[in-house]
Amino acid sequence: MTLNPAQRQTLSWLLIAAAALAVLWALSPVLMPFVLGASLAYALHPAVERLAGRRVPRVLAVSLVVVATVVAVLAVLLLVVPILAKEVPLLKAQIPLLADRLNRGLSPWLAQHGIHVALDVAGIKAMVLDALDGNFEEWMRTLLSSARIGGSIVLAMLGTALLVPAVLFYLLMDWPRLIARTLSLVPPRHRPQVDSFLQECDGVLGQYLRGQALVMLILAAYYAIALGLAGFELALPVGVFTGLAIFIPYLGFGLGMVMALVAGVLQFSGWYGVIVVAAVYGVGQIIESFILTPRLVGERIGLPPLAVIFALLAFGHLFGFVGVLVALPLAAVGLVAGRRITAAYLSSALYRE
Repeated sequence: MTLNPAQRQTLSWLLIAAAALAVLWALSPVLMPFVLGASLAYALHPAVERLAGRRVPRVLAVSLVVVATVVAVLAVLLLVVPILAKEVPLLKAQIPLLADRLNRGLSPWLAQHGIHVALDVAGIKAMVLDALDGNFEEWMRTLLSSARIGGSIVLAMLGTALLVPAVLFYLLMDWPRLIARTLSLVPPRHRPQVDSFLQECDGVLGQYLRGQALVMLILAAYYAIALGLAGFELALPVGVFTGLAIFIPYLGFGLGMVMALVAGVLQFSGWYGVIVVAAVYGVGQIIESFILTPRLVGERIGLPPLAVIFALLAFGHLFGFVGVLVALPLAAVGLVAGRRITAAYLSSALYRE
């Protein structure tokens, strides 16, 4: 079958897109700092342009924005400090008591069903004290041993923490030139269509970022207030951290729930803390997944709720954690492309035939 020029061009673009996706899939394990840096650069470049437009030297404008971003991230991370400062000493004292209470409550119930299990409370106490009181040399030896393993979590976290600010700085410095250089690669006859497409994508992604920020703020307030009403002493730092960490799908929610669960077990006797955390976080997850994200994020970018859930699962499966981070923005860009392809098809002779 002989292809006409338009069909050959379409096939060429499809092959290029497929090759780009294959490269992204192959490099996904090392893309984390660059994806984070590029995402932050896209979100923060309007602030840099406003400062530069007020005759602030660009290098100073970029430096101010990068420093403010790093400070904001550190402020969020420092929410964990009061939690750890309060919970670690309590863990040392309470875990043996909790193990003894669990042993006395669970063993008789299991024995009634023919299962004879007894927890070694003394062994648990020794293990906990050893883990929490380990000396500096043991911690360093563990970290160095972990860092020798290719792809270790410690190495990945350190690499990301160091690379993201650098990537962000250089991208913000070169942002106008990068955009101009990219557009210059487009054939002149196609530049109006490409420019229109990019502007529409920019509008959709802007809606996404604003919607995601609203979701984070609402959930931070919800978790802090709900845990506070339940009597949690660490309601404010745990609740705010959980809400802001929602930006990292699944992982942020999981970390916040674990911290709240530990705080509840240590502060309250019995099952009250566990039940409250299960109720508060269960309701919060339902609100986020079925109300806030679909309406404030999905509807703003034009994606129905099922498409939002599918995008998260599909991109997460294909590209791992990086895929989860970029799932909704890429789905939004795909939505814009889909709209244009559909409109072109409906107005084409192929549809009318």
